[in-house]
Amino acid sequence: MTLILGIETSCDETGVAVVRDGRAIVANEVASQIHIHREFGGVVPEIASRRHTTCISQLTRLVLDQSGPVDAVAATWGPGLMGSLLVGVSF
Repeated sequence: MTLILGIETSCDETGVAVVRDGRAIVANEVASQIHIHREFGGVVPEIASRRHTTCISQLTRLVLDQSGPVDAVAATWGPGLMGSLLVGVSF
């Protein structure tokens, strides 16, 4: 049994999940930014990346508390907003 922690920060939602054997979702958390960007009529890249920074640790902790230790980590590295991608890859 292999558990992989996946991190997705390509645009305006922060997603963190643990998947077992590439098929079964063990734990999953998503933080949406729709309410933040709505007033601008679209995604503001700088705001999106800063929001990822504020919530990625908490989401990861929630997911790992549900799943336990993982064997590997994967993160989205493209395509997407450069600042947002950097948050996920750096984390």
